[in-house]
Amino acid sequence: MELGDAIEFAKSRHQGVVATLRRDGRAQLSNIVYLMAPDGTARISVTADRAKTRNLRRDHRAQLYVPGDSFWQYVVLDGTVQLSPVATDPHDEVVEELVDVYRQLRGEEHPDWDEYRRAMVSERRLVVSFGPASAYGQLGL
Repeated sequence: MELGDAIEFAKSRHQGVVATLRRDGRAQLSNIVYLMAPDGTARISVTADRAKTRNLRRDHRAQLYVPGDSFWQYVVLDGTVQLSPVATDPHDEVVEELVDVYRQLRGEEHPDWDEYRRAMVSERRLVVSFGPASAYGQLGL
């Protein structure tokens, strides 16, 4: 499968499963919501204390599974990640990026941006930027 085709497919969706590697080499899977940027990078909001975040800090390799409309239609993007700092202030760059991700995913404004910003800090959120390097899957079914 061509990487560009897989990225275009993933851009039309927002739910998937991210696979990271545990310390012992076994996969750890997490359902996530993501936003694909025009350049093909997926942005994912995560909390600092989750297993997937700890795994990604140790090993930057990851896979993003994106389901299609049928059981047989799917894409798996294989790549590496960069992690932003943890949000520490309601108006820091990380929170601004989380606001941008929210707006683009939801297509609407949050009813209380001050509350949202405080929650991003209290939840210790950060942004995972996933850069796909290869892909496999099935699109034609």
